[in-house]
Amino acid sequence: MKEKRSSLNQRIAGRIRELRAAQGGSLDALASRSGVSRSMISLIERGESSPTAVVLEKLAAALGVTLASLFDPPARTARAPEGPVARRADQLEWQDPDSGYRRRNVSPAGVSQPMQIVEVIFPAGGRVAFENAGRDRLVHQQVWVLEGEIEIALGAARHRLREGDCLAMRLDGPTMFHNPTRKPVRYAVVIASESQARR
Repeated sequence: MKEKRSSLNQRIAGRIRELRAAQGGSLDALASRSGVSRSMISLIERGESSPTAVVLEKLAAALGVTLASLFDPPARTARAPEGPVARRADQLEWQDPDSGYRRRNVSPAGVSQPMQIVEVIFPAGGRVAFENAGRDRLVHQQVWVLEGEIEIALGAARHRLREGDCLAMRLDGPTMFHNPTRKPVRYAVVIASESQARR
């Protein structure tokens, strides 16, 4: 398990380095835009840190991509897409070291489409809060509960979702996910980014 986590950290490291280099940005510039310290970004880019979902979301927003995109393989190591199907055995899984929630990128990697699908298993009593600010492009998200219940706060608005419920939201303000129950909740997230940058 430790070896798998280390390999995933290296993959995230390569992807963040690649995105930052493509934008011609320095560590200092990314730190300034994201609110993540330069030393932390340096550790992440060397694969020496297991970043939390909150840190990764800040970096994704500053780099102009979705959180799910940070788990794509760097272009230099990516194989050409083998087709439009992502086999279950090939779908990447990651666990947030802070909240314990697990996410699986369901969408095929390397396929150019405006949406991504992620499956999340959120532990009993788990809680995670995202700032979701400072993006150049608006990101839309729908959360569809497959099993269990979850509370999602969008700013001051709170929504309790049960099995079968679906919430449409935009990642443009504070968002908190909380599982107030004694059982894990499983839900699907569909993410789509607008193609044009906001002005």
